Amino acid sequence: MKRTLLSALTVLVAAAAIAPVAAAIEPTTLSFQETRLESFDRRNKNTVHKLRIEHLNNQSKAVEDIQSTRLSGLDIRNKAVEDIQSERLNGLDVRSKAVVR
Repeated sequence: MKRTLLSALTVLVAAAAIAPVAAAIEPTTLSFQETRLESFDRRNKNTVHKLRIEHLNNQSKAVEDIQSTRLSGLDIRNKAVEDIQSERLNGLDVRSKAVVR
């Protein structure tokens, strides 16, 4: 009886000593589902990142297009003002030549 009790007590102490170590060990095998989910998460993160970059590139392109359109408009207006000024100068030149004669 003492042996059985001593043997049971020894097994209980050994189990209590090993339990925290066994609980601390991480399982080395991942389930197939967990592996698929991790892969899916990585692909989604990459896809979202690529979509954000593409969106920013599109916005930058739109801003560049707007700026080039504005610059073209300013160039056209400047050309028109220069044309008007040259016509006025020509008109003044013609009038002053007419007055001199």
